[in-house]
Amino acid sequence: MRSDQDHMSIDELKKKIAALPKGSVSKKDINGKTYYYHRWQEDKRRHEKYVPFDEVDELKRKIESRKQLEAELEKLGRVSGSMGQENTTDRQEHAFETHVRIGKELRTYAFSVRNYKKREGYKRLKEYVYGDSFDKVFVLYGLRRTGKTTLIRQILWDMSDEDIEKAAFIQITARDDLARVNRDLRYLEKEGFRYVFMDEVTLMEDFIEGAALFSDIFAACGMKIVLSGTDSLGFLFTEDEQLYDRCEMLHTTFIPYREFETVLGIKGIDEYIRYGGTMSLGGMHYNETSTFASKERADEYVDTAIAHNIQHSLRCYQGGGHFRALQRLYEKDELTSAINRVVEDMNHRFTMEVLTRDFRSSDLAISARNLRRDRSEPTDILDRIDVDTVTSRLMQLLEIRNRDEQSLEPDDECAWQIREYLHLLDLIEYIDVASLPEVNQRGSRTVIAQPGLRYAQADALIKSLMEDQLFSELSLTERNAVTERIRSEIRGRMMEDIVLLETKLAYKEKDIFVLQFPVGEFDMVVADPQKGVCSIYEIKHSREAVPEQYRHLKDEEKCAAVEHRYGPIASRAVIYRGEDQKVDDITYINVEKYLKGLITV
Repeated sequence: MRSDQDHMSIDELKKKIAALPKGSVSKKDINGKTYYYHRWQEDKRRHEKYVPFDEVDELKRKIESRKQLEAELEKLGRVSGSMGQENTTDRQEHAFETHVRIGKELRTYAFSVRNYKKREGYKRLKEYVYGDSFDKVFVLYGLRRTGKTTLIRQILWDMSDEDIEKAAFIQITARDDLARVNRDLRYLEKEGFRYVFMDEVTLMEDFIEGAALFSDIFAACGMKIVLSGTDSLGFLFTEDEQLYDRCEMLHTTFIPYREFETVLGIKGIDEYIRYGGTMSLGGMHYNETSTFASKERADEYVDTAIAHNIQHSLRCYQGGGHFRALQRLYEKDELTSAINRVVEDMNHRFTMEVLTRDFRSSDLAISARNLRRDRSEPTDILDRIDVDTVTSRLMQLLEIRNRDEQSLEPDDECAWQIREYLHLLDLIEYIDVASLPEVNQRGSRTVIAQPGLRYAQADALIKSLMEDQLFSELSLTERNAVTERIRSEIRGRMMEDIVLLETKLAYKEKDIFVLQFPVGEFDMVVADPQKGVCSIYEIKHSREAVPEQYRHLKDEEKCAAVEHRYGPIASRAVIYRGEDQKVDDITYINVEKYLKGLITV
């Protein structure tokens, strides 16, 4: 009689084999250059995929490992087959072709998240799982480390004993395909499973082109199918075609301040500026080993979470025929570098704009006064430095560093398409910049929706600038004062961007924009075209309330021009880091309270 140990060995071998690539590696010489391709046969079709040079040896090793395991499986199968079979149930005998967890195993899998606080999307997911909606699947998508799998595990932990016996969790790998998944789903359907959660489904090469299988076959027959994955772009392509009007979408990439504080238990706009954008792996807090704690980790996140997302989705969509202007970069294996380059370029431009607009502005007087009055370490450094000279040097160094770091300069069309995909991923958003009296003069400001990513790169850039030889002329005290001044301006500008972004997402029926005048600007205008009224704001990264902060809000000429264009001014306020108060008829609003009061959708 066959032993349980032999049976387990066969199942384990099958799982290991399924996780390894099949086929072979071929080599082509084109115009004097060598290219490698992975070739394999599947569903009576031949497939071929380009392999970067640095991945060739690893792929060959995995293919060889698969062959050895297949030989071992064949040998073990012959032995066990000759020894007869146990009289067991169909469920016990079924060998899943993908990695499937069922029953009590799900309780163990979900145990570690039992005390985690829930993101707001949990309610929508729960309504789908237990609601009356059929013929649709639920798509849970977003960049890495934004809480997708945690939401699924929380649902599983909260299930009743009866429901969890009808639930299955399938962990997809890059070597799975729809044919294998289909066979496992058919078995689960036959056995009466009602809830199926599939994680990382976009890893399947044929997912985008065949996703209708889940809605048209299994959801239509009463299964609740939850699909999760990091390739957000792939889901957007799928929603537009295979799952059109047959899916509910929940995007996890953008994490507003309100959720950052509520779920992770961390308070303060500056902490959000430094680390905001991802949920920690533990789901509880961030620390100095978090993704955005350094420039290196920020770049790694762009490479693996963002650039990989775009490339994988484009490769799988329409047989790779949607690369458009990016095809040349992809074929040269330089698209990852180009995507990272575009993200860094946005941050370089952001830093330069901060230096130009803020560091040289009249606001410097406020910082100089605050430094003089500092109770612990008062200094008059900002009264003595040559601000124009320091700023000019910083800007020159930014340009030089910008050029030195370029390994490849994407042309305008490539850069535009990369930014288009970043916008589709909800990684960037555009804030309108209007002007008065020139009403036809409009621009926009690019906001990176993960503030920790922007801050890590901008802060690293400032560190490198401060180590340059040109700044050796300043004393250590002066260099530190200038560095902190720039970091303060960066945090201030980022706080503006966060308030603008979250206000825009909360009030989709209103116009949210920056309003510039020939001299000065309103940091934010919220205009309600339906009611014909508006509100004007200054946004200050300060804990103190001083008259200089709201001088523009009291400027009668500016206010008259605004009311003529956008209607009566309903309120004037300064959003800052101090306590709520009223000063000279101007409302001061604490920034954390303001952001927690917004409901972004």
